[in-house]
Formats: sequence, structure tokens, C-alpha cells
Amino acid sequence: MSHMTWPKETGLPRKQGMYDPAMEHDACGFGFIANIQNVPSHEIVHQALEIVVKMDHRGAVGADPLAGDGAGILIQIPDKFLRKEFADLGVTMPEKGDYAVGMVFLPRDSELREASIAAVNKVTEDEGQVVLGWRDVPVDKSVLGESVKQTEPVIKQVLIGRGTGTADTDAFDRKLYVIRKQSHHVMWDTNETAWQDFYMPSLSSRTIVFKGMVLAGNLAKYYRDFQNPDFETAMALFHQRFSTNTFPSWRLAQPFRFLSHNGEINTLRGNINWMNARRHNMSSKILGDDLEKLWPLIGDGSSDSSTFDNALELLVMGGYSLSHAMMLMIPEAWKDNPLMSNERRAFYEHQSAVMEPWDGPAAMAFTDGRQIAATLDRNGLRPARYIETDDGLVVMASEVGVLPIPESKIVRKWRLQPGKMLLVDLEQHRIISDDELKDDLAKARPYQQWLDQSQIHLSDLPTEIGPMAPESDTLRDLQQAFGYNREDIKFFLKPMATTGMDPIGSMGRDIPLAPLSDRSRMLYDYFFQNFAQVTNPPIDPIREELVMSLVSFIGPRPNLLDLESGGEYKRLEIDQPILSNIDLERVRRITDQVDGEFRTFTLDICYPVRGEERISMEEAVEILCWRAEKKVRDRGYNILILSDRDLDIDHVAIPALLATGAVHHHLIRKGLRTEVGLVIETGEARRVHDFCLLAGYGAEAINPYLAFSTLQDMAADLDGVGIEEATQNYIKAVGKGILKVMSKMGISTYQSYCGGQIFDAVGLSPEFIEAYFTGTLSRVGGVGINEIAMETEFRHTEAFSEVPDLRHELDVGGDLAYRMKGEEHVWTPETIGTLQHAVRSGNYKQFKSFTAKVDDQTKKFNNLRGLFDLQPVGGPVPLDEVEPASEIVKRFATGAMSFGSISWEAHTTLAIAMNRLGGKSNTGEGGEEAVRFTPRENGDSMRSAIKQVASGRFGVTNEYLTNADDIQIKMAQGAKPGEGGQLPGHKVNEWIARVRHSTEGVGLISPPPHHDIYSIEDLAQLIHDLKNVNPRARISVKLVSEVGVGTVAAGVSKAHADHVTISGHDGGTGASPITSLLNAGGPWEMGLAETHQTLVLNGLRGRISVQVDGGLRTGRDVVVGALLGADEFGFATAALVSEGCIMMRKCHLNTCPVGIATQDERLRKRFPGEPEHVVNFFSFIAEEVRELMAELGFRTINEMIGRSDALNMKPAIDHWKAQKVDLSKLLYPLEPAEGVAVYNCETQDHGLDAALDHELIRQARPAIDNGEKVIINSSVHNINRTVGAMLSGEVARAHGHAGLADDSIHINLTGNAGQSLGGWLAKGVTIEMIGDANDYVGKGLSGGRIIVYPAPDSALVPEDNIIVGNTVLYGAIEGECYFRGVAGERFAVRNSGATAVVEGCGDHGCEYMTGGVVAVLGSTGRNFAAGMSGGIAYVLDEDATFESLCNTAMVDIESIESISASASDEDVAGDLTQHDAQRLRGMLEAHLEHTGSSVAKNILENWDQYLPKFVKVMPVEYRRALKEMQARSKAPTRDDVSVAAVGS
Repeated sequence: MSHMTWPKETGLPRKQGMYDPAMEHDACGFGFIANIQNVPSHEIVHQALEIVVKMDHRGAVGADPLAGDGAGILIQIPDKFLRKEFADLGVTMPEKGDYAVGMVFLPRDSELREASIAAVNKVTEDEGQVVLGWRDVPVDKSVLGESVKQTEPVIKQVLIGRGTGTADTDAFDRKLYVIRKQSHHVMWDTNETAWQDFYMPSLSSRTIVFKGMVLAGNLAKYYRDFQNPDFETAMALFHQRFSTNTFPSWRLAQPFRFLSHNGEINTLRGNINWMNARRHNMSSKILGDDLEKLWPLIGDGSSDSSTFDNALELLVMGGYSLSHAMMLMIPEAWKDNPLMSNERRAFYEHQSAVMEPWDGPAAMAFTDGRQIAATLDRNGLRPARYIETDDGLVVMASEVGVLPIPESKIVRKWRLQPGKMLLVDLEQHRIISDDELKDDLAKARPYQQWLDQSQIHLSDLPTEIGPMAPESDTLRDLQQAFGYNREDIKFFLKPMATTGMDPIGSMGRDIPLAPLSDRSRMLYDYFFQNFAQVTNPPIDPIREELVMSLVSFIGPRPNLLDLESGGEYKRLEIDQPILSNIDLERVRRITDQVDGEFRTFTLDICYPVRGEERISMEEAVEILCWRAEKKVRDRGYNILILSDRDLDIDHVAIPALLATGAVHHHLIRKGLRTEVGLVIETGEARRVHDFCLLAGYGAEAINPYLAFSTLQDMAADLDGVGIEEATQNYIKAVGKGILKVMSKMGISTYQSYCGGQIFDAVGLSPEFIEAYFTGTLSRVGGVGINEIAMETEFRHTEAFSEVPDLRHELDVGGDLAYRMKGEEHVWTPETIGTLQHAVRSGNYKQFKSFTAKVDDQTKKFNNLRGLFDLQPVGGPVPLDEVEPASEIVKRFATGAMSFGSISWEAHTTLAIAMNRLGGKSNTGEGGEEAVRFTPRENGDSMRSAIKQVASGRFGVTNEYLTNADDIQIKMAQGAKPGEGGQLPGHKVNEWIARVRHSTEGVGLISPPPHHDIYSIEDLAQLIHDLKNVNPRARISVKLVSEVGVGTVAAGVSKAHADHVTISGHDGGTGASPITSLLNAGGPWEMGLAETHQTLVLNGLRGRISVQVDGGLRTGRDVVVGALLGADEFGFATAALVSEGCIMMRKCHLNTCPVGIATQDERLRKRFPGEPEHVVNFFSFIAEEVRELMAELGFRTINEMIGRSDALNMKPAIDHWKAQKVDLSKLLYPLEPAEGVAVYNCETQDHGLDAALDHELIRQARPAIDNGEKVIINSSVHNINRTVGAMLSGEVARAHGHAGLADDSIHINLTGNAGQSLGGWLAKGVTIEMIGDANDYVGKGLSGGRIIVYPAPDSALVPEDNIIVGNTVLYGAIEGECYFRGVAGERFAVRNSGATAVVEGCGDHGCEYMTGGVVAVLGSTGRNFAAGMSGGIAYVLDEDATFESLCNTAMVDIESIESISASASDEDVAGDLTQHDAQRLRGMLEAHLEHTGSSVAKNILENWDQYLPKFVKVMPVEYRRALKEMQARSKAPTRDDVSVAAVGS
């Protein structure tokens, strides 16, 4: 077996159909406990195990109730215990440090087991160490689930003594590293399957790992050693896993050898590639010749966490300290951070060229047995709280309250902060602060001196003369050869050059996939961007720009394991990767400027296509790779420019992406990639997607010379923008677009993105992918290099021919809108007109004419389902025996289109129609008018049955949620996955603003992530929250199709969702970057098939309903959806067309001519739709479904679900590209295990029976039913999640949003509250919490009051300690909060109207806030008020540093004037532009009254001295809007909602 290839994970099913075990994800609860004095005790073990149990809700259980996703602990070797155990075996253990213990998982097969043991014994001897003995680890198998018992390994411990030739314990540990790696190799090289069950969780002289596929509560029972009182440690690192699969994988349980991880490494493919690429230039003085024995350096596991652990282990064994290695792999945001010291910035800046970051959301706890520590990545998107006690105990965990420790013993409560590290040094017996730790590391070596010696900024080099722009005719030939069309000019280049922004479009994609298109498509079109959903969050690249970076390095990378030669190698740095023509010439001619340190060679990527010299593209690529290797290995060039400038009539350019991917991977395979930089000089790249792909496959810099020449040619048409400015705007727009695409995947830095391969391929053959884009995911096969060559050469031939249409004009394009002679569209004037005539006249025959046009794909293919034939599975069924249309329509729903993105008339028409049918309409993310909750006099209901909860949380009140049949969590949207929506200010009229609880005329921003969903266990929490508010509703999660969505859907099912939607990439939207519209997500056919197959394999299919949407238009689409596994079906664009949409694609401009996607009252009057039209459409669809079911032999939809045997690939596809597509994986004949359902027929257990709220509701009944005042007293623990939500749902159900009289229900709680305390708390309910609380306090607050303060016996100074966690008041609507202490990150994020006082907060405070008033009586973190468009904040700025912490892009910072005259309470509440001192004083008085705050008391007593130290944060647009409303003397309320425009 090759030493470059590590075997893949077992315990998971084999790759089959659309399922791939490599796609599994996990997240967790994690943490550590340590005795600072390093005194071992048995108690630490039990405390660690108790914490794991207390975080049980952060793990998951699949189909087997006894099979958890994995739990474990990493501890110091229990020396006293093991000495006795081995003594009983006749083995005397050496002194500490002179022996090691290995935890070994062995095969169940006795022959293989003996071979594994023999391998360890032999390798240990070969490496000069001594095997002293083996021990059977006693376990209790009775606590294992049946599915786990089949894969349970035989578990033994091996005792190894330090050899006489091994100098010290550190050298011994390095030898143990080699032994472990080589032992695995022995098994690989002798037996192809032996390695599968042979794994060493740990082999160390200091630590040992106990883990397994057990429920958290059973870990202590399974490992019987834990029960021995001699089993002692001074520290324990623990983990509770939540995996998206339910397949038992013992090795992927955590902790790993050094760490436990809560998060996901998004750049994993690239990180592995770069590590492999280092083989040729990596050496280590410390490891010496042993380094060669360690390849592959990254291996023995398929999870991102185990891979990270492998890399960390290499760095530590190679000489890095544990903390240094972690800072190298997960650097904090250092660039443009004014608060960071120069020394530390120099450290990070120097290290940034040494290794690319392992990017993605991460909280890591790690240890080597001497130190134990934890860190957060730069985004801080994981919870981690810690406490210190007066007797030297430190407890860090995902939640506070996981261990019952008296408050009187706690001396500090704090949290991990973004980019910060907590380190307990067990040898020094103290906590080392983040500042001390990093300052010491920064000063350990002369990093600034090294930078001064080595750093070269490209912009500092002398200017060069760029090439001349081509003449007009030559330019046109080049544009045509490189595939330019008129849409590129009009919709991409011009807006980018004039605005500097990524261009925006609307509606969806209804053009064929590249392999189905008749036209010559660019290679870029075969790739789709990946994006974050559920298992990791996207980032906001605009509002959270401080964590993003486009910095790139061109040239060779230094030896990763050389820590002492930092000033000896030069580094060429660029601030962003798009090079102007002058910049490129600087790179090309750099040799003369830097004493020969850089040598640049330009490789021509064009090849001859005429005469005797003609070669094929495949040959040309092979020659190119060979030349690249020679230039690097033999000639010493360390920058290669791949250039297609020599394209002419006789020479075709290899597609730049193909050239880049081929050379990048060839050099990786040769171990040379880190010795050279790749720069791409190309005429092809022009759209954001093009640049992202070039970067993703290894380009460190890109020069789009033809785009620049095109802009120069367009100079007269650039709206007065000069060519210099236009060029800079274009570069800026491309940079913003790259940041957006990176951020959709949760990636912060270009260095991580470069080579990261964050794409799926659709329509490329496996051979093509393996050769040039190795590791890229592709599921349906497709074309190879010959077809790519045909497309490329066709464009080239047309460019240099005399085709009349192309002589003076570019091709029309037609990707974005229907064009004559353009790309094929499904929605054409003909299909739109036919459908509208059919539904308006109630003519089913005409409707069949419409579906015949759409379904006819005999010659032209529009989508993957067009490649299927339907084939009967039995004899035809009489139509009258088929399920009636009245039942089928109940499975139909309209898409999530919000009131705001579409008009009241369009939105309400859909609701009325779907309610008449018994189907469901969807509110979208804009809230819903309460008037719609009451049926109309004629019996029609305007209520949308599906209430969407999106990241903006607009209008998500408890009343809104209790009026839902389904509550849909929008994780992603087909047209723009990974992005949040924006509603421009011109669409936010007074009515929209009131429904969304925002301000008229102020644009609204939805964050890209849900700030309470950073992982799968967070999603489980939100599902639990929403189910508490409305136990009667189904909780749904909306996902978007991409490779791997099936495993995410399995995780969603395990998180107890009742329903999941799989959306296709061709769904519509009101506004989105065009890059997302065209290039993100995947076809629903692939995502749906993968989801169904994965759920069935996991035994989870029966418990969740699966819906498909995105471009469904006909009955045949519904049938194909059902056959691939869907229970339900969503229609959005087709439903809009049926009520009048004519696909003008002007939704984002507010100029819809038919009154659908507009708020313009004049245009809304043109709305032609009626509920009857929509009813007809869905009735016709259902009837067509029935006819097809009868033909196929199905009587019910349930019979049809998952019956892929009724689908067949068309036998003779006469299409030069489509014939290569292979859909067999979609049709994989899955055999479900006995008793496993294949459609939704079961219910989820949401665990509501254990809710504390049942008792609260019982005691609160007099208040809810009779308005009596009640006081309730109760203790609370971290396992009591979502306290108050179910109670509030009951209040809302009885009284609506108006709730009860103030303080009708007063709940006194003591202890540590779990997550989501007071979620959607109703008006009239007060929660007074004595103790502290975890994340999401006051989520969706709907009028209630929350008070949190420390216990009376606490010795803490409240204002110096944390009292509530992250993301407090997310989406709060109204109410009050008073927190005596500090809050975590993202305090009051998306607050819409609540009033809150807190004594300090973390980063991103008041982010995206649209209303309400916040007072911060202490310091804030960075990026305060980012995206804040409404409401106000008061901040106590005692040290005058707040301005450097505030994001002033949308806000002003104002001083507060002292009170001159007292205003009425009504004026203070109603006019946020003035009365600040009086308002602030009133908030402080209330804070003092409710919490006894000493801070508030001190300020009030010294008011005149403190008031000048406060500043007011006021959004600019908010102030303007308020003043305009005041000028009109118009209050922002509306009670005269008209519904006369719809229905009858």
C-alpha cells in the first residue's frame, strides 16, 4: 500500500449509491477539568465523567437507543493503578517517564489480532524500545447497543519501556510516535484488511485515552477500571460526540491523542494536500531520519478532528510547543487589529507564511499531560465557559453548571474568547494568561527582525511597464475565444467596474447544467461552490470583515519543521490575489530586484491545433505538467506563471482552470508544490466564480488581463468612471466576491481557501477529476478531457471564423434571462403564457400542453430528471383506485417568499389558495400580520401554515410560532446557500417595518448564519426551543442540495426535526449575488437521492418527512421526486407564475410590472392573480400525478416513495455531452434492513416530557386562565433547557402577543440555567435567575422580563465575571433584561425592540440590531454595532477606547448631553433621537432595583462625573428615518390593514 495514502474510516458502511462515508460530520460537547496543583485523585475521573453526562443533550442517539455517537476522556496515565495491575501480571513498571502505555483497539479476528500484536512487538524492538507486557482492559459489554457490539474492538494496553539508547522522555515520546505509525504500516503492507480494526487511541509516556461508542452515562460502566479508587489523574479532557451518522465508529470517538474538538475544519481537503506537498522540502533536526518513517503525516482517520490531531502531533514532535503549534494552525485575527502589540503581530505575520491556517469554526481542548489548555478560533463561534475554585480546580466546558460546585468556592467565572487561549500549566501550578503566553512566544524568537530580512511587499517593488491593450478586432477575437458574451459585459464587468460590488440578480436558475447544454460551456460551469449548513456556520464578510483576510504569498513555502531559520527565506506578500498588469510584470521581473531569491518562469499554456504540430489537449496538459516539474526540480524556478497570452489563430489555450488544477496536483504528487508559487495570467477569468475556482485549485495570484482590456474598451460606457478607477473597482469587486464565497463556507483567509477545493463537480468524469482535480467530489460522472477540448476548440474556431453573428458582436449568452439564440430556459414566454392561460381558464387540457412543453426532453435536456424514463413496476392501476387529488394536494407547499420580498396581494393569495386545498403556504422570513390568524367571514384563511424562522428572526414572536402547523428553520436557500437575505430600504415601507419589528425606510440584513446554530447540537437546541413554544407544530429544517447533504439530513433527523426540505440550486430569490444564483448548490435530484439513501441506511427515514423543492413545475417532477424519496413537494416560482409572474427578474429593483415582487402601491394595483388560479395549478398537478401513478402501477404516494426501480436512464441519449452522465448512483437499489421504514410513518421523541415548564405551567394556570398573579420558586440546572418557552407558548395561545399584565407570573430560579433561558418569554412573565445562565438567554424575547444576578453567597465581583453566555437576546422583539455581570459574544444580536442592561459584553455586541435600547456598563469587545441599522446603545467608555472597538460603517458615536428638562415617560420611550440622559438614568435605576448592581449604584451616586463617560451609538439611517417620521408627524404603526385586494 502506498505510504501517501491512508486507509479510510471503517465502522461506517461502504460507499454505495449516493452515500459516501467521507461526508460524515460531527460536533460535540467538550471540555476539561484540572487540578492546578497537579495532585492526582480518583475524584477528578468521576467529575469528568459526571460532566460528560451533564452534556448528554449535546450528543445524539440514532436508531439504536444504546448506541451513542461516542464519548471519552483523556487523562494522565494512572500510575498507581497500573503498577498494581501489571504487578499482578508479573511485570514491574519502570519509573515515571521511563515507560509508556498504549491503548490499543484490536481486531476481533484472533489471527489478525495476533498479527497486530506481533507488529507492535516487532516495531518496538526495531526502534530500540522494550515491550514489557500486555494487559486486557476489563469492559462491561452489557451497556453497548446491538449495533455497536458488532464492531466493538478487543481492547488491550501495551506497556513499553524506554530503551537504553533513548536520551530522555521527549525523545522516548518521539520514538513512540514512530512505533505507532510503523505498526500500522506493517499491517497495511501485509494484509489489505487487517488495518481496519487495528487502531491505537493513544501511545504516550504521559497520557492515555479511554473512549468508545457508548452513551455518556455508560462510559464509567463500560470501562471497569474507572471504578477502582486507585485510578487517579490530576486532569481529564472529555468529549461527548454528536455525529451526523448512526454508524458505530470506535476510532472516531473523541478525545484523540492530544485534543477534543468542537467544530469543523472547512479547509480540510486543502490542508491535507498542502501537507502531502511538503514531502520533498520537509526535514527536521529533531526527528532526523525518523521523519521518513512517518509518511503519510496526516492519516489514520477520516474525520477533520482526527486529521487535525495528526497534524498537531507532527508539529509537537517536530519541536513546537503545544501552544505554539495550536497558534500556528488556528491563528487569531491579527491583520488590521489595532489592539494587538507589534511583537505579537510580527509573530503571526511571520508564521502566516509558514503554514496555511486550518480554517473553520473550532473550539479545541488539548493537552500533553503537562499542560492542559483550550482555544477558540478567530470567529469565536463555539461556546466554552470556565470556572476557577479556591482549592485550585479549573473546569472548562461547553456549558456552565456541568459540575455541582458551591458558588462560595468559585473565584472566577469567564469564557473562552475569539482567538484567545486558556492554559493551565500543571508543572508551574498556575493558569497562564493569553497575553503572557502569546507575549512570551512572540518574544522567543526575533520575528520582526526575520520579517525585516525576508518580507517583500509586491507593491514596494519598482513599477514596471505593462503590455499594450489589443486593438478592437483582436480584442473581439480574444473575447470570443475565451467565451465572453454580452451578459458578461452588461451584468458582470460593468456593474463591478462602476460600483466595486459583486453584482446582484434575482429569481432562479432555469438553464441546463453544463453537461446537458447544447452550447459550449466554460469549464468553470461544471463546478458548484460548497457552503456551510448546520454542521458549521458561514461568516458575514462585510459586517465581520475584521476576521477575514485576502493576503496571499507567492513563492516557495519554508520548511515547516525548521523553527530557527526564519530570516533566511524571502516571502513575496500581496494584500489581495488579483494582480493588475503592472503587478504581474513586477512578479515576472522580480529576479533582478531581490538578489535572485525569486526566479520566475512563464509557462505557455497554449497548444498548436493546426498542421503537423497539432497535438491534443490531453497531450498538451501532460507536457505542461512535465515542464512545470522540470522547471522546479531541475532549474530551480520558484514562481511559475501559467499564461495563455499567446493564444492566436493557430494556438488554443488550455482552460486556465484545467492548467491550474493539473499543475497544482502534479506538483503535489511529486512533493514539489511548496517549493513554487503559481500565478495565473489568463484571458478567461472574469466572473467571481472563475477566480474562486482558480484559487481553490492552487492559484496564489491571478491576472485577468482580458477583463482589464475589456474595461478599457468599455471606457465610454462606464457611467463617467475613469478607466483607472474602473480597474480598481473591478479588482475590489472580485475581492469582495471571493470573500463572500469563502465566507459562505465559513473560511476566513485566502491562504486557507487557496488549494482548499471547496467545490463539487457536476458532469465531469471520475477519470478527469482524478487526473486534474484530485479529491473533488463528483457523483454523476460526465465528460472527460476530450469533450472539454471540443468545447474549448469550438469557441476558438468560432472566434477566428467569419460567422456573421459574431463578426462584430459577442454571443448573447442567455444564462441570466431568456434570449433568442441564447441558452435554453424552461421558463420562456411560451411556457409562461401557456400555464397562465390554463390556470386562469381552468383548462386542464391546456395545462397538459404546458407540462408537455416543459417535460419534453427528447432532444434538449434541461435537468437531470430529463435523463430518466419512467417504467411501470407492475400492471397499470385503474385511475379511480389511485389516491384522490384531494389527498395528494395536502403534500404540496408553496415556497418561502416573505411579505416584503413579495407584495401583500401575492403573499396572501398563495395563503388563501393553499388553505382552500389543505396544502401549506410559507410565510418566508418576514413575519406575518396577526390579522391573518383569524379566518375571514367567507371561511377563507390567510394564515400561512408554515412559519419560517430564518437568521434575521424578523417578526418571530411567540404568537407567530403558536400559529404554525410547521415551523421551518431556514438553514440555506437554494438560490443563495450560505448567505443571508437583504431587503433594501425602498422595500421597507411602514407596513413591512411594523410586521418585521423594524423601522420604515431602513434596509434589513439577515446574518449569513443563524447565530444560535453554529453546529449540529446547536440546531438540536433550536429545534427543542421551537417545539417547546409550539409542541403541536412539526419542526422543519430547510437544506440545499450539495454532495454530503444526506449526512447532514441524517444529523437533522437525529437532532429531532420532524421534517426536512431538500432544495435544488435552481430555486428563486428576491435578491442574490449572481455568483450564488448560478454557481452554488446542486440539483435536487442528487441531494434528494442522497438524503433518502442515507436516512434509510441509518434507519432514520421513518421518523422524518422529506420534502423536495426547487424548480418543480409538473406532475412528472412530483413523481420523480417521490421515486427518489420525497414525501412532500414544494413549488415557488411555478406558483408565482400561476398568479401572474412573467419572470422579468426585477425583484431586487422593486419594479415588478405585475405587482408581485414589489411594495410600490402603484405597481401592486396591477396584480392579476386570484386564489382560484393557484388552486387550479395545484389541482392540475395532483391530477397529472394520479395519471402517472396509474400508469406506473402505484395506488398511493407512500407506495411510490423511494421506488427508484421505476426510473431508468434513457437508453440511447443522443447528446455529445449528456450521454456521458451516469445517474446509476441516484437509482442505487437500496435494500433497507428489516423493519426500517422508507417513508415518514413514525414520530420523533422531542423529550418534552422532562421539561421543567410542565410544572411552571401547572403553577401558572391561575394567571393564564384568570389573570391572577402567581409567584413560582424552583431550582434549575444546565440540563433544564429552554425554561419559559413552553409556558410562553401557552400564554400566547390564550392571549396572543399582548400577553398578560406586567409581572403576572413571577418565576424565581436558583442555580445554573441551561441554554435558551426565557426563550420567546411572553409579556407578563418575569424570570428572576439567581446564579448564571448559558447561551441564548432571551432568544426571541416577546415582551417578558429576565433578571440574572449572582447568588448571595458568591464571592465574585459581578462586573468582572460572566453571568450569561453568547448570543443573548437574539431576535428579541420586546421586553426587558437586566444582567448583573458580563455577557459573552454577540450580545443583543438582531435585537428588534428589547431594553437591556449589562455590565460588559464580548465581540460583535448589538450586531444587526434593528430596534430597542441597550446599555453596557463596562467594556465591550471588538466590532460593536456591526450591521446595526436601528435601536440605540449606550456604552460606558471609561478608558476612551470604545471608538477603536466600534464598527462605525453604519453608526455614529455621540456624546450624551446632561438633562436640562424632564420629559414625560411617553416622550422618552417614543423619541430615541433625544432625552438620552433621562432614558439612561431610568434604565440604571431599574437595573439597580432588579439586580442590586453596585456598578449602577456607583454611577447613579456619581451621575455628573459618569454621564460624560457614556457615549451613544446611533445608526445613521435610523436617525434619518426617525426624523422623517417626526417631520410627517406620523407614528410608526398601522392598524388599517386591507385584505380586500385578494380572495373573494
